[in-house]
Amino acid sequence: MHTEPAQSTIRAWIRLVRAHHRALSGIETALKQNGFPPLSWYDALLELDRVGDSGLRPFELEEKLLLPQYGLSRLLARIETAGYLTRRPAAGDGRGQVIAITESGRALRARMWPVYATALQTTIGDHLEDEEALTLAALLERVAG
Repeated sequence: MHTEPAQSTIRAWIRLVRAHHRALSGIETALKQNGFPPLSWYDALLELDRVGDSGLRPFELEEKLLLPQYGLSRLLARIETAGYLTRRPAAGDGRGQVIAITESGRALRARMWPVYATALQTTIGDHLEDEEALTLAALLERVAG
C-alpha cells in the first residue's frame, strides 16, 4: 500500500534537511577557520570523554555516533594517529578492543567547544527564542522516536 505524504510533511522534510545542512555547514566552517578538525572528531571525543577511562568498544561508539562501521574505522584511525585516542585489548575478548580518549584528546575537545558553541548559537540560537527552541527540540524528539 503506497501512501503519499501530505504537503505539510513534504514541506517539513525539506525545511528540516535545509536547516540541518545550514547548521552543519556553519559549524564545520567555523571549526575549519579556527584550525580545528571536523565536527565528527568532536563528537567522537565527546562520547569517549563522557565514559572516561573505561572507554568504549567500537560498536558502542558506532551506535552513539550513528556512523557506518567503515566510516568509524577511518575516523578513529585519523584521531588515533593524531594522538587523541588510544586502543587497548578488550578484557575477555582476544580480538576486541576498547577505545579511550587521551588527555590531549580531552584538551582538544575543550578548545573546540567555544568555537562549536558560538557557531551553534549563530546558526540556530540566533534565529529562535528560547521557547521556540524548546518546542523545536520537542517536535524533533517525536520524529526521532
